Amino acid sequence: MLLASALLPLLLFKGCAGLQHREAPGKALPPSQDPWYTAPPDFESASPGTILRIRPDPSNITAIVAAEVAYNILYRSTDTRYRPSWAVTTLLVPKTPREKRNGTDGKAALLSFQIPYNTASVDAGPSYLLATNFGLNVPGVMPFTAYIDDALRCGWYVTVPDFEGPTASFGAGPQAGHAVLDNVRAALSAAELDDNPAATRYAMWGYSGGSIASAFAAEMQASYAPELDFAGTAIGGIVPDLTEVFRKPISNVSSMIPAGLLGVTAQYPEARDFLVSQLKTSGPYNATGFLQALDFTAFEAIGYFGLHNISEYFTNGLEALYAAPELARVFGDNEFQGYHGIPQMPLFVHKAIHDESNGIATSDDLISHYCKVGANILYHRNTVGGHEAEFINGIPRVFEFLSAVFNGSYGERYNTTGCTWVDVSVDVTAPATGES
Repeated sequence: MLLASALLPLLLFKGCAGLQHREAPGKALPPSQDPWYTAPPDFESASPGTILRIRPDPSNITAIVAAEVAYNILYRSTDTRYRPSWAVTTLLVPKTPREKRNGTDGKAALLSFQIPYNTASVDAGPSYLLATNFGLNVPGVMPFTAYIDDALRCGWYVTVPDFEGPTASFGAGPQAGHAVLDNVRAALSAAELDDNPAATRYAMWGYSGGSIASAFAAEMQASYAPELDFAGTAIGGIVPDLTEVFRKPISNVSSMIPAGLLGVTAQYPEARDFLVSQLKTSGPYNATGFLQALDFTAFEAIGYFGLHNISEYFTNGLEALYAAPELARVFGDNEFQGYHGIPQMPLFVHKAIHDESNGIATSDDLISHYCKVGANILYHRNTVGGHEAEFINGIPRVFEFLSAVFNGSYGERYNTTGCTWVDVSVDVTAPATGES
């Protein structure tokens, strides 16, 4: 799973124009302290995707990316247990929208970009931390805003949803899928696009933790949002079985296990109580330390948990936890892809064969499952690099795919039926780091 852009080498992808970045002053309140982050009375009666609140984004994100204006939108959604809920997204408007440029077909382009923010903290979502690259200022690190900037310079509208919802339910697949689909519904009804929503092509993109939200949205679209007709979806570093990742007590991603367990139980009080009851109450690995994950960003979790053996926090270890009947249904409902429907839009999927966080086997199985029932997929299995490197290695191919679906040339450049599996050897990180 992608821990952070801090783990990635520097790469400037100039898909439509060059990039310039500078720090923006933070003017936003943490969501837990901001009354704007609450649903209005009787919000449950609104249809999913309905805009409940909208405001100019207070974080000054337009000082960092090439957006004419940015908005926070609070919209009606559905939680992981299929109950009425809400979520927030950030809508960024390009300075020169694609539909207003000479030589285009006049159709607008809307990209829903799912950032892997991987946290159980309500104060660590993109709508609050995006403008500061999630609180980091690391020389030589390319923030997620770089790729948002690229998209905006292409003339695309961009939404960045807080898809974990108001309970920071990291790892809750249906929660994320609903929030992503409803964020697109909300954006399409916003004043910036509602003059002619039928003339807007829209697509999704997510890597690692962001791929979980995007994949669940793609699976659930036909049943949950059948009126949406996505032009395509790009997902990389896919995680078909999140429990496969979180069973490894010491790994490159084990610092996210506490947030994952707390996030997936956030909407299940009895399961959360059981989880907490299994934590040790004394010693160096205890409940107090584990529960600090509720206040950590993904970056802070890396710093605190490091390479701790997360199994040591539990009286009977991690394996016993995953075998517990009190949690089995929670994991089953939330952490496995391939059971919520078949993506109806073209997919571009890319993954490193030697992905060290969860390997390639379950990903091959998921793509094979989709393909057997008629999905249209281009699947790139990269022989080069691992999980972190593949994010960067995939950027140019992702933008090529998104450009094709947005400009209407997908049918000219890609197979429009069936699946295409390709083993590739793509390494754009070596030149960027000066390696040969």
